Amino acid sequence: MAIEPVQLFETWYGEALRHPDIKDASAMALATADPSGRPSVRMVLLKGHDDRGLVFFTNLQSPKARDLARNARAALCFHWAPLRRQLRVEGKVTPVEDVEADAYFETRPRLSQLGAWVSKQSMPMGNRMALVAGVALQAAKCGAGKVSRPPHWSGYRVEPDRMEFWQEGAYRQHERVLYVKAENGWLETLLYP
Repeated sequence: MAIEPVQLFETWYGEALRHPDIKDASAMALATADPSGRPSVRMVLLKGHDDRGLVFFTNLQSPKARDLARNARAALCFHWAPLRRQLRVEGKVTPVEDVEADAYFETRPRLSQLGAWVSKQSMPMGNRMALVAGVALQAAKCGAGKVSRPPHWSGYRVEPDRMEFWQEGAYRQHERVLYVKAENGWLETLLYP
């Protein structure tokens, strides 16, 4: 039986995590598009994955969240240069459940938790002191207690329906395998490089 793309992802991601020359195997480019089709891409971090998809977290007032509210599809790209591999993922995007967002938020460093309350992600900022002072003020409000997850901060799950695995080959004879989700599983196609 052929390997499923989710299993192949697990293998490749595990190898990337263990590779000494890969600083952050979880870094992935996230591409979204607004209702007019204008694309936007930025780097985010993979914070969870399972058979349902790949999870990242963000400010729900950010441009990426606004794009996803109107067009709930996205593309991801991992590039693990030392392994000479690239993985492209496309799929439907759904919000994670509050319990999942809460659980991940609790694992974040305290200053990151406080910053999530203060940051108006991607909005103009007069100077850096506005952010620093805001974090200090939020810290004073919370005291030594637990920092709860702000209502404007959560996560999304990209549910893959296309996964393309690219392995560099000599003389540009790369190996590209595309998996497309069908009713009864995944269809596998070998692509020209």
